[in-house]
Amino acid sequence: MIVEPVLLLAFLPAALALNLTPGADMMFCLGQGVQAGPRAAIAASGGVAVGVLTHAALAGLGLSAVIAAAPWSLEAIRWTGVAYLLWLAVSSLRGHGPGRAGTAPMRAMRAFRAGLMVNLANPKVILFVLAFLPQFVSPVAGPVLPQFLLLGALLALGGFVVNGVVGIFAGGIGRRLATDARMGRVTAWLGAGVFSALALRLALMERG
Repeated sequence: MIVEPVLLLAFLPAALALNLTPGADMMFCLGQGVQAGPRAAIAASGGVAVGVLTHAALAGLGLSAVIAAAPWSLEAIRWTGVAYLLWLAVSSLRGHGPGRAGTAPMRAMRAFRAGLMVNLANPKVILFVLAFLPQFVSPVAGPVLPQFLLLGALLALGGFVVNGVVGIFAGGIGRRLATDARMGRVTAWLGAGVFSALALRLALMERG
Protein backbone atom coordinates (compact mmCIF):
# COMPACT_ATOMS: atom_id res chain seq x y z
CA MET A 1 0.00 0.00 0.00
CA ILE A 2 1.32 3.48 -0.88
CA VAL A 3 0.48 5.00 2.52
CA GLU A 4 0.73 3.03 5.75
CA PRO A 5 -2.80 1.92 6.79
CA VAL A 6 -2.49 3.40 10.29
CA LEU A 7 -1.47 6.79 8.90
CA LEU A 8 -4.24 6.65 6.31
CA LEU A 9 -6.87 5.90 8.98
CA ALA A 10 -5.62 8.90 10.96
CA PHE A 11 -5.54 11.12 7.88
CA LEU A 12 -9.09 10.54 6.63
CA PRO A 13 -11.04 12.01 9.59
CA ALA A 14 -8.56 14.87 9.88
CA ALA A 15 -8.93 15.69 6.19
CA LEU A 16 -12.73 15.51 6.43
CA ALA A 17 -12.73 17.90 9.38
CA LEU A 18 -10.56 20.32 7.43
CA ASN A 19 -12.80 20.10 4.36
CA LEU A 20 -15.86 20.89 6.48
CA THR A 21 -14.20 23.95 8.04
CA PRO A 22 -15.30 27.13 6.24
CA GLY A 23 -12.41 28.84 4.53
CA ALA A 24 -11.45 30.94 1.52
CA ASP A 25 -12.04 28.11 -0.98
CA MET A 26 -15.50 27.34 0.37
CA MET A 27 -16.46 31.02 0.38
CA PHE A 28 -15.21 31.40 -3.18
CA CYS A 29 -17.34 28.48 -4.39
CA LEU A 30 -20.30 29.88 -2.50
CA GLY A 31 -19.79 33.24 -4.22
CA GLN A 32 -19.59 31.56 -7.63
CA GLY A 33 -22.80 29.69 -6.91
CA VAL A 34 -24.71 32.82 -5.93
CA GLN A 35 -23.35 34.81 -8.85
CA ALA A 36 -23.25 32.30 -11.69
CA GLY A 37 -25.22 29.20 -10.67
CA PRO A 38 -24.56 25.57 -9.71
CA ARG A 39 -22.55 24.66 -12.81
CA ALA A 40 -20.04 27.44 -12.22
CA ALA A 41 -19.86 26.51 -8.53
CA ILE A 42 -19.01 22.88 -9.36
CA ALA A 43 -16.42 24.03 -11.89
CA ALA A 44 -14.87 26.40 -9.36
CA SER A 45 -14.76 23.57 -6.82
CA GLY A 46 -12.98 21.45 -9.41
CA GLY A 47 -10.42 24.19 -9.95
CA VAL A 48 -9.81 24.43 -6.21
CA ALA A 49 -9.37 20.64 -6.03
CA VAL A 50 -6.78 20.68 -8.82
CA GLY A 51 -5.01 23.49 -6.97
CA VAL A 52 -4.84 21.40 -3.79
CA LEU A 53 -3.46 18.44 -5.71
CA THR A 54 -0.89 20.71 -7.35
CA HIS A 55 0.24 21.97 -3.95
CA ALA A 56 0.58 18.38 -2.73
CA ALA A 57 2.67 17.45 -5.77
CA LEU A 58 4.93 20.48 -5.30
CA ALA A 59 5.34 19.64 -1.61
CA GLY A 60 6.29 16.08 -2.52
CA LEU A 61 8.87 17.40 -4.96
CA GLY A 62 10.23 19.81 -2.38
CA LEU A 63 9.42 22.95 -4.37
CA SER A 64 6.89 24.30 -1.88
CA ALA A 65 9.51 24.17 0.86
CA VAL A 66 11.81 26.28 -1.29
CA ILE A 67 9.03 28.81 -1.91
CA ALA A 68 8.05 28.92 1.76
CA ALA A 69 11.68 29.59 2.71
CA ALA A 70 11.73 32.74 0.55
CA PRO A 71 9.50 35.39 2.20
CA TRP A 72 9.49 37.59 -0.91
CA SER A 73 8.03 34.80 -3.02
CA LEU A 74 5.17 34.26 -0.56
CA GLU A 75 4.50 37.99 -0.59
CA ALA A 76 4.45 38.02 -4.39
CA ILE A 77 2.00 35.10 -4.43
CA ARG A 78 -0.17 36.76 -1.79
CA TRP A 79 -0.49 40.11 -3.57
CA THR A 80 -1.08 38.39 -6.89
CA GLY A 81 -4.02 36.66 -5.24
CA VAL A 82 -5.30 39.94 -3.79
CA ALA A 83 -5.15 41.62 -7.19
CA TYR A 84 -6.89 38.70 -8.88
CA LEU A 85 -9.73 38.62 -6.35
CA LEU A 86 -10.27 42.37 -6.69
CA TRP A 87 -10.37 41.92 -10.47
CA LEU A 88 -13.05 39.27 -10.02
CA ALA A 89 -15.03 41.64 -7.79
CA VAL A 90 -14.93 44.44 -10.37
CA SER A 91 -15.67 42.03 -13.23
CA SER A 92 -18.73 40.64 -11.43
CA LEU A 93 -20.21 44.13 -11.23
CA ARG A 94 -19.50 44.73 -14.91
CA GLY A 95 -21.11 41.42 -15.81
CA HIS A 96 -17.94 39.94 -17.30
CA GLY A 97 -16.62 37.86 -14.43
CA PRO A 98 -16.17 34.08 -14.58
CA GLY A 99 -19.54 32.43 -15.03
CA ARG A 100 -21.33 35.45 -16.53
CA ALA A 101 -20.19 35.92 -20.10
CA GLY A 102 -20.27 33.63 -23.11
CA THR A 103 -21.73 30.19 -23.45
CA ALA A 104 -22.36 27.78 -20.59
CA PRO A 105 -19.21 25.69 -21.23
CA MET A 106 -17.11 28.88 -21.25
CA ARG A 107 -18.69 30.00 -18.00
CA ALA A 108 -17.74 26.71 -16.40
CA MET A 109 -14.20 26.85 -17.77
CA ARG A 110 -13.69 30.38 -16.52
CA ALA A 111 -15.00 29.43 -13.09
CA PHE A 112 -12.63 26.45 -13.07
CA ARG A 113 -9.65 28.66 -13.90
CA ALA A 114 -10.73 31.18 -11.28
CA GLY A 115 -10.95 28.50 -8.57
CA LEU A 116 -7.54 27.13 -9.58
CA MET A 117 -5.95 30.59 -9.54
CA VAL A 118 -7.47 31.56 -6.19
CA ASN A 119 -6.18 28.37 -4.57
CA LEU A 120 -2.70 28.52 -6.10
CA ALA A 121 -2.33 32.22 -5.18
CA ASN A 122 -3.03 31.61 -1.49
CA PRO A 123 0.30 31.22 0.35
CA LYS A 124 -1.53 29.86 3.39
CA VAL A 125 -2.34 26.74 1.38
CA ILE A 126 1.37 26.25 0.65
CA LEU A 127 2.25 26.52 4.33
CA PHE A 128 -0.70 24.33 5.34
CA VAL A 129 0.24 21.52 2.98
CA LEU A 130 3.84 21.64 4.18
CA ALA A 131 2.71 21.44 7.82
CA PHE A 132 -0.14 18.94 7.45
CA LEU A 133 0.65 16.30 4.84
CA PRO A 134 4.17 15.30 6.02
CA GLN A 135 2.66 14.10 9.29
CA PHE A 136 1.07 11.23 7.36
CA VAL A 137 4.02 10.42 5.09
CA SER A 138 6.46 7.68 6.00
CA PRO A 139 9.78 7.32 4.11
CA VAL A 140 9.85 3.71 5.31
CA ALA A 141 6.65 2.96 3.36
CA GLY A 142 8.30 3.79 0.04
CA PRO A 143 8.83 6.81 -2.25
CA VAL A 144 7.55 10.05 -0.73
CA LEU A 145 6.03 11.65 -3.85
CA PRO A 146 3.33 8.96 -4.44
CA GLN A 147 2.30 9.31 -0.78
CA PHE A 148 1.95 13.08 -1.12
CA LEU A 149 -0.06 12.61 -4.32
CA LEU A 150 -2.44 10.09 -2.75
CA LEU A 151 -3.02 12.19 0.36
CA GLY A 152 -3.41 15.31 -1.78
CA ALA A 153 -5.91 13.53 -4.01
CA LEU A 154 -8.00 12.45 -1.01
CA LEU A 155 -7.92 15.96 0.44
CA ALA A 156 -8.83 17.43 -2.95
CA LEU A 157 -11.68 14.96 -3.47
CA GLY A 158 -13.20 15.73 -0.08
CA GLY A 159 -12.91 19.45 -0.74
CA PHE A 160 -14.45 19.09 -4.18
CA VAL A 161 -17.52 17.36 -2.73
CA VAL A 162 -17.98 19.71 0.23
CA ASN A 163 -17.32 22.94 -1.68
CA GLY A 164 -19.41 21.70 -4.58
CA VAL A 165 -22.40 21.00 -2.34
CA VAL A 166 -22.10 24.45 -0.78
CA GLY A 167 -21.88 26.03 -4.23
CA ILE A 168 -24.85 24.07 -5.56
CA PHE A 169 -26.98 25.16 -2.61
CA ALA A 170 -25.93 28.77 -3.13
CA GLY A 171 -26.48 28.38 -6.87
CA GLY A 172 -30.09 27.38 -6.34
CA ILE A 173 -30.68 30.55 -4.38
CA GLY A 174 -28.82 32.64 -6.93
CA ARG A 175 -30.82 31.19 -9.81
CA ARG A 176 -34.08 32.18 -8.14
CA LEU A 177 -32.76 35.66 -7.45
CA ALA A 178 -31.52 36.07 -11.01
CA THR A 179 -34.98 35.66 -12.51
CA ASP A 180 -35.60 39.30 -11.60
CA ALA A 181 -33.39 42.05 -13.07
CA ARG A 182 -33.14 43.86 -9.75
CA MET A 183 -32.28 40.64 -7.95
CA GLY A 184 -29.71 39.93 -10.66
CA ARG A 185 -27.93 43.11 -9.65
CA VAL A 186 -28.13 41.99 -6.04
CA THR A 187 -26.41 38.69 -6.85
CA ALA A 188 -23.70 40.59 -8.73
CA TRP A 189 -23.09 42.75 -5.67
CA LEU A 190 -23.13 39.68 -3.42
CA GLY A 191 -20.52 37.99 -5.59
CA ALA A 192 -18.40 41.15 -5.65
CA GLY A 193 -18.72 41.37 -1.87
CA VAL A 194 -17.48 37.82 -1.38
CA PHE A 195 -14.50 38.34 -3.70
CA SER A 196 -13.65 41.68 -2.04
CA ALA A 197 -13.87 40.12 1.44
CA LEU A 198 -11.54 37.31 0.37
CA ALA A 199 -9.10 39.87 -1.09
CA LEU A 200 -9.15 41.82 2.18
CA ARG A 201 -8.66 38.64 4.20
CA LEU A 202 -5.66 37.69 2.08
CA ALA A 203 -4.21 41.21 2.22
CA LEU A 204 -4.43 41.30 6.02
CA MET A 205 -3.11 37.77 6.44
CA GLU A 206 -0.36 37.53 9.02
CA ARG A 207 2.99 36.32 7.82
CA GLY A 208 4.70 33.38 9.36
